[in-house]
Amino acid sequence: MKTAVISGGNGGLGRALAGRLEAEGWHCVLMDVNTEGLEASETRTPVQVDLTDSEALNRAAASVVAERPSIDMVIYNAGVSQIGPFAESDEASHRRVFEINYFAAVAMARAFLKPLRESGGVHLAISSVAGFAPLKNRTAYAGSKHALEGFFGSLRSEELAHGVRCLIAAPSFVATNIGNTGREADGIVRPGSAADGVDYMSPEDAAAVILRGVARGRTFIPVGRVARLSWWIRRAAPGFYERMMRRRISGEG
Repeated sequence: MKTAVISGGNGGLGRALAGRLEAEGWHCVLMDVNTEGLEASETRTPVQVDLTDSEALNRAAASVVAERPSIDMVIYNAGVSQIGPFAESDEASHRRVFEINYFAAVAMARAFLKPLRESGGVHLAISSVAGFAPLKNRTAYAGSKHALEGFFGSLRSEELAHGVRCLIAAPSFVATNIGNTGREADGIVRPGSAADGVDYMSPEDAAAVILRGVARGRTFIPVGRVARLSWWIRRAAPGFYERMMRRRISGEG
């Protein structure tokens, strides 16, 4: 039985990815800072861990590697968003977004580097439209996702010789926390909760697109109509894309 490790495994997209993989015969290790509601089974192992705590992450990863016959895919899905103008944010909150969205993923990739080389497995980074294009009022989030794509895109060339694939999926708006209006004082929110999204996808639909792209070996997987359209428009006409984005997000002309 192949094993997939999924960070942010207790979120909507994490659960949806796990559900589809388990239906295909995989065992899924779901890592999250909060594993409430997740139950261990023959196909599922919940692991409670703060991914921003390097020592705790390394201990958890070592335990998973020791318990499973192989690690065949690691999905870097954990993340937060931050909504609000840069002028109203502070350095601490900006760094916090990077710690969760970028540095935790890098630490996790390091922890599972050797077992993925041994299995000839897959690094799968869950990025965002904001990882390749600007997104108003999301400077920290967009910056962290650009960094994530830069890291895994560069790691791809290094791991190719080991038979390891590095893939990037970029969803547009996945409705994982719609209606959850809780926002911290620094503007940090759970992903998928923003009210200004466009053309929301369900976590199940997004998971299906992502895993279909993985099966086809695509190095970059735009997820959803908006993501595909944004990818092409941004490449062909960046100025037009930015004007369209401003109108969509805040109604500006």
